[in-house]
Amino acid sequence: MLLRSLAPLCLLAAVAFAVPAQEKRVHHQADLSDHDHDDKHSFKYDHDAFLGKEEAKTFDQLTPEESKDRLAKIVDRIDTNKDGFVNHAELHYWIKHRQRSYINENVNKHWKDYDTNQDDKIAWEEYKNTTYGYYLGEEFDDVDDKATYKSMLTRDERRFKMADKDGDGIATREEFTAFLHPEEFDYMKDLVVQETIEDIDKNGDGKIDLNEYIGDIYTPEDGESEPEWVQTEKKHFTEMRDANKDGYMDSNEVAHWILPGEVDHADNEATHLIQETDTNKDEKISKKEILANWNMFVGSRATNYGEDLTKRHDEL
Repeated sequence: MLLRSLAPLCLLAAVAFAVPAQEKRVHHQADLSDHDHDDKHSFKYDHDAFLGKEEAKTFDQLTPEESKDRLAKIVDRIDTNKDGFVNHAELHYWIKHRQRSYINENVNKHWKDYDTNQDDKIAWEEYKNTTYGYYLGEEFDDVDDKATYKSMLTRDERRFKMADKDGDGIATREEFTAFLHPEEFDYMKDLVVQETIEDIDKNGDGKIDLNEYIGDIYTPEDGESEPEWVQTEKKHFTEMRDANKDGYMDSNEVAHWILPGEVDHADNEATHLIQETDTNKDEKISKKEILANWNMFVGSRATNYGEDLTKRHDEL
């Protein structure tokens, strides 16, 4: 009876790591902020980029003195080689790290659920038993669509092994992050492409044709005329997605589709912050230079008040 009561929980856990929804297939790099990057009116974009969106809100509640004190401590953390300066590589790494905070929060949320022996690692057996334990028991045949859950188990095991770089069957926190968010790791991107093809390729030929591509995003209803957006997607397939014009999307073409090469926003922001604050033009910034321009990096109650006044003046 207990096993039956656990079934919905296991189902939810399994579904949590199932195929991403169709609208989430394309893994665009997120912008660093929801605010416009317009330093003439506000530094909020820079604050979100430098601190992360949630941490930037915390600084907005501090006094200027508190904000500067905290910023000074952050600078010490960014200066990883301890030479007294922040160079482009260090600042770029920091901004990327802050933007990944939402991923880390997601991993932390699941970590305790799967690290059942509390050794700060997650073995494949721990993950498998926590996620699929009920379905692997004697009553597995009671599951309505057991083939689906068996394929999900196989898929998860393959992804886990790929994320497990040293092949010891145990995931460190970094490896478990790669398992949950493979699109964020270069060494996992071939697997992301493979999984996408498997999801859409209905005839099993290892490629995606036009009908499979459209079928993944649109199912017509009886008597319904084809929407204009579907015609647009067909045009995109033939003119853009199918680059070699052979009628299919192969793995390389799928990679260009779902993992598009884009502007590195963190790199651009690191360049921008250094250019704006590097007063002696040595292509690196000291703590003194950063603190002299502290309100470009972090906010405070005072900067928010000033921006509110400016906004009200502009509205008038």
